Formats: sequence, C-alpha cells, structure tokens
Amino acid sequence: MPKANPLKLHPLFKALALLSIAPLMMFTQVGYATVYVGPGNVKDIDGSNALDNYVLNGPSTLNANGANTRDIQVNNATLNLTNSSVQAVGANGVELFGGRADINSSAINSDRFGLALGSEPTGASGSATVSDSSISGGMTGGVVSGASELTLVRSTVTGTGVTARGLRIASGTVTAIGSTITGNGDGIQIGGNRNNSDATLILDDTKVVGLNGSAIVVDTLAQGPVKANIAVLNGSELSASNGVLMDVRNGAEGNLRVGGSNTQLAGDIIADGTSVANVVLEDSATLTGHLENVQSLGVNSNARWVMEGNGSVQNLSLDGGGVQFGKPGEFYTLTVENLSGAGGTFYMYNDFTQGLVNTLTVTGTATGNHSIKLDSMGTEPVAVGSTPVVHIASGNASFGLVGGGVSLGAFDYDLVQHAGNQQDWFLDTSSKVISPGTRSVLALFNTAPTVWYGELSTLRSRMGELRTNADKTGGWIRAYGNKFDVSASSGVAYQQVQQGLSFGADAPLPLGDGQWLVGVLGGYSKSDLDLSRGTSGTVNSYYVGAYTTWLDEQSGYYFDGVLKLNRFQNASDVELTGGDKTKGQYNNYGTGASLEFGRHIKLADDYFVEPYAQVSGVVIQGKDYDLDNGLAADGSRTHSLLAKAGATVGRNFNFGEGKTLQPYLRAAYVHEFANNNKVEVNDYTFNNDLSGSRGELGAGVAMTVTDKVSLHADFDYSNGDKIEQPWGANVGLRYLW
Repeated sequence: MPKANPLKLHPLFKALALLSIAPLMMFTQVGYATVYVGPGNVKDIDGSNALDNYVLNGPSTLNANGANTRDIQVNNATLNLTNSSVQAVGANGVELFGGRADINSSAINSDRFGLALGSEPTGASGSATVSDSSISGGMTGGVVSGASELTLVRSTVTGTGVTARGLRIASGTVTAIGSTITGNGDGIQIGGNRNNSDATLILDDTKVVGLNGSAIVVDTLAQGPVKANIAVLNGSELSASNGVLMDVRNGAEGNLRVGGSNTQLAGDIIADGTSVANVVLEDSATLTGHLENVQSLGVNSNARWVMEGNGSVQNLSLDGGGVQFGKPGEFYTLTVENLSGAGGTFYMYNDFTQGLVNTLTVTGTATGNHSIKLDSMGTEPVAVGSTPVVHIASGNASFGLVGGGVSLGAFDYDLVQHAGNQQDWFLDTSSKVISPGTRSVLALFNTAPTVWYGELSTLRSRMGELRTNADKTGGWIRAYGNKFDVSASSGVAYQQVQQGLSFGADAPLPLGDGQWLVGVLGGYSKSDLDLSRGTSGTVNSYYVGAYTTWLDEQSGYYFDGVLKLNRFQNASDVELTGGDKTKGQYNNYGTGASLEFGRHIKLADDYFVEPYAQVSGVVIQGKDYDLDNGLAADGSRTHSLLAKAGATVGRNFNFGEGKTLQPYLRAAYVHEFANNNKVEVNDYTFNNDLSGSRGELGAGVAMTVTDKVSLHADFDYSNGDKIEQPWGANVGLRYLW
C-alpha cells in the first residue's frame, strides 16, 4: 500500500482552500489588504503604509497622519484621522458602529456612503467631529443613525450621485458650523429610523443645497414616526432647485427654528395633508416664502415672515416679530385660525387711490396687542374708510397703527373699530390731522419772512454806532444768529434756528454836508427747521442789497432805507407718520425793503435816548413743487408787512484817544399785518398767518477801539401770540479808511 503524501490535499479540501484565500490573493494582486486592529491595540500609520482597509475592534485606536487608506470600519474603537485621504470603492468610506472619530484636514470619498455613524438595527451609535475636511459619497455624503452625534466644523459633505443626498439623518444629532452640505438630489433627508427616535439638526453659519430637489426633506420613509428638530442659525443658508426649504411628508413632523439677524431665508415651507410643520422665527431672522399646511408659526424678537402670495396659517403667535404682506405693489390676504402672543407688527402695503389694501382675517380667536404698518403716500386716498384692514371672528385683540397713524396725502389717519361691528378695523376719516408732509410744506412757505427779517434787523444792530465817524468811507461785517419758535396758531408749529454772515461797504455823498451815506451789502444765512418727530427743513438764503442812511448830527434825527433781494433754496426731509421718509426741494426769490426813522437825543451825564420807528415789507415768490412721495404743494405769493416802534437808552463812556464805550438797552412793540398767505396741498387750502403783535427786548454794546475800528454786539428777545424769539445774537465790526 503506497504511503500517503502529507503535502497532498484531498481535492475537496484543496478547492475549499483556494476559495478561502481567493480574496487575499485578489488583495495582493491590487496591492492592498484588510488590516485588523484588535482590542487594546494602537496602530499608527502614515504615507509609508500601503493603501489598505482597516477594521478597528474596540477598545483599540488607529492614528492616521498623512496616510492614504481605503475604507475604515470602527467598532467601539477610536479613529484619529489627520491630513489623510480615504478612497473607498464598494464600501462606505468611514463607518462607526460605536466609538469615536476625530477627522481633521482630511478627505473621505466613496461610491456609497462617505461617512456612516451608527446602526439602527443593532442600536450602535458613533460620535464624530469633522474639521476642515471634505466628505463625499456616491449614494449619500453622510448617514447618521441611532443616537449618534456628528459635528461638522468648516467642512463639506457632498452627495455625488445623480440623486444622492448630501446628508441623511435617520436619528441622532448633527451640528454643522461654517460648513456646506450639498446633494445632487435633496440637500438633507431626515427620517427612516426604526426606533421612533427624534432627529436633531443644528446649522450654524452653514449652507445646505439641494441641486435637484428640496433643501431639507422630513419623511418617514415607511419606517415609522419621524420628529425632526431643525435649527437654522447665524447666517445659515438653505438653497433648493424647487424652492422648497423644508418639505414634510408621509406623516412626519418637522419643527424649524430660524434665528440670527444675518439669517435671511428665501423659499417655501410645505407639509402634506398627513404631516405637521411648525416654524419659529426669532432674533431678527427673515423668512421670505409661502407656507403650506403649517400648523403653527411663531415670529418673535424682531424676526419677520415675508409672504409670497396669499397666506394661511393655523396658529400664528407674535412676540415682538412681524409679518410682511409681500413687496410694494403686492396685495395679499392672510388667513389665520388663531392669533396669539404678546403682540407683533403686520406690515401691509396699500394703494387707497384704487381701494387696494392687504387684509388680515382671523377665523377663530385673536388675542394680543398688535400693530399695523401701512404705506404712506402723497396722493389723496379714495374711499379710505370703506375696506377693513383687519377682521377677527372673536377675541380681545387690539390693533393700532405704527406711529399712531398713516400719512395719506395731506392728512394722517388712525385705525378705529367699526361702530357697527366691533371685530372690524378701518381707517378713521373723522379724526384726520394734517400730515408731516403738509406741515413741512407750510413751514417752508412760512419761514421766508422770518429769514428775511433775521438778516435785516435795525440800523444799530446792522452797523453799530455810526455818529462819531459818519462822514468817512468804511466797510463792515457781522455774524448773527436767531432762534424762532412758531406756534401752531400760525398754521404749523416749528422751530427755526438761523445763522448767517452779512457784509457791506458805504461812503458819504458829496452833497448834504456829508450827512448821507450810500452803501451795498450782501450775505448768506442758513435756517434749520425742526418740525419734531424726525421732520426737518433747511433754507439757504443768499442776498444782495443797497442802503442809504441820513444822519443829522445837530438835531440827532436819522433815516435808514434798505432794499434787499434774496434767493432762497428750500429743502425738506420728512419722516411721515409710521416711519416712511420723503423729501422735496425748490428755489424761489424774495424782494423787500425797510424804512427806519428815529432820533438820537442826548441827555445829561452822557446818557442818551433814541426813539425809532421802522416799517418793513417783503414779497416772496409763489412756487409749486412736489415731495418725492407725490404730495403736491402750491404756495401763493407770500406777503409780510411789519411795523416796529421802540426806543433805545444808553450811555457813552469816553476813555480818550478816540476810545469810547456805549452800552444800551432797547424795547420795542412789533406788529405783523399780513394774515393771509395761502398754501395748497393736494387741492386742500391752508393759511399761513403770522399776524399779530409781540414785544421785543434787547441789549447791546458799541465800542470804538481806534479811529478806524469799532465793534458792536447786540442781543434780542421777543414774544407774541404766534411767534417767540428766545434769543438773537449779533456781533459786528466796522472799519474806516
């Protein structure tokens, strides 16, 4: 009997052996093998290692730094991947069935899942932090299930297949910071867990893109109930080819929270008839889009929902946030079943010239104190009180207009509940008041006379004391300022602050024993108007003129005549009721003259008294102009005729060598005769009326410094029924040559 050869195997065993080593033979042929890292072991690899697969069985650790590998499987172990590359074919790039992975500055690519955390059937969970890295998968960029936790920091996750998602979350928590998640189909899919576990997604300064689908889809995927809690924060972006930011399907529940002043989403939130969608906007975030089958919407802390098309929400809660009815020129209806919260603002566009207005309808109960922001406009409304702005079926909610009213044409209107139906709010036509735009128009037309008089004043306050050197040629300059408080009884209340500079030169006439002076003058003044509540105006005035003065040294009589031509540049900057802005400007001219007659009477001990009378008149060119919101203004020619009678008392102090000092006090009675300066605003006629009397007090000092230089200062106060001058100041210098 032949002896058996121990090296010769039975054919069956030989076949089995060949089958068992075939994979190893294949790995060897292509240059890689499967490397197992057993419990308690630590393996370090770098670029010198072969392109192998790694299986970690915990507790064990794989440290890869600058390495290139194929797929890596982590079973209750630890993976540290730094500056490395994972290229997987026919397998997931990195899988974690329990354990921990820290991935830094690395790239993971697979034709299946780039990164997979956890296993729903086994209940295994993994935890991974991915920083400054890229992950891509042909089927899905990443998958998270079980109670796994994935944190992305400045990283990209991409689904590269035709319909691949960027990320799929069956359950667990994903936090993405400064990252980008992109799917060739949907951006992120949430759902498909078998353990009824919630899924949490937190996006912080992160972009999610669905190149051929929605940004985020919440779907049971026939696996059981799904509840997704999603936070989109701090400038995060959601982008979808179909315009849907969150799509909730097949009995799932999607809860979306959007926050951060730089978070401005544009797209739709949609739930099918079997699903639930809840949305909260907060911290100045903005969502522009359509909401479909949304169960509840909360808009808080200066956040805003901008509607696209008519809107419907089952439960709307406002706590410091707002709802904007589309864009200017769009007119929508928002229907809400229940309105609640401490209160918010509804931003509504309107065109009352055509009877178009947005409308809020609450079919159930409304509570809270809410505001309505309506568009101001310059043209006159039509049937302004016929269309309800708000209708509620029941509840104790209150509604008021932002700023206490809305400017529509020449008047402001407030909101009032209809007398016949306490659940409807209309614009109130019975309590209208003139609008800020109208007030600015009236003030500008009313200001020109006070501008003109502030530039003129009396001979003494214009040129100082002339008597000591009246027969010499000279020039002068003065700076002045005035404040006028005009009361509402004049037509409109405002405050005017004027500041300016005048200059002139004169010479004695050869006839009349040097008692006559003739001169020319010019100057500029700027008047700032304050009509309160953000409305202001400006008048820049440029002027030239001529004057003649007669002084009789022996009798003390004097006469002063001034002719002055002005060019006014008028501008208004108006904050309308409700916060809208408008402005307008126009130029016009004015011509006026002043005649002053008085006498300088010397008394004992160098005292003197100087009674005087002055008549001044000015005519301001009428003008029509429009504010840029369409408000039409037409001012008729403005007239003013002012008479003044008063006296100055003072004393001369002579210090020798031509130096004198002359302090004085002045009192006068002033009367304005013009009482009918009409202004039309949108065909409504208003009357500016500064007529009436006022008293005037003043004090000043004139000083001769040398035989060529003299100085003077003058201070005034006046008060009357319609106008008060709290202060006026004038400082001048005269030089003789």
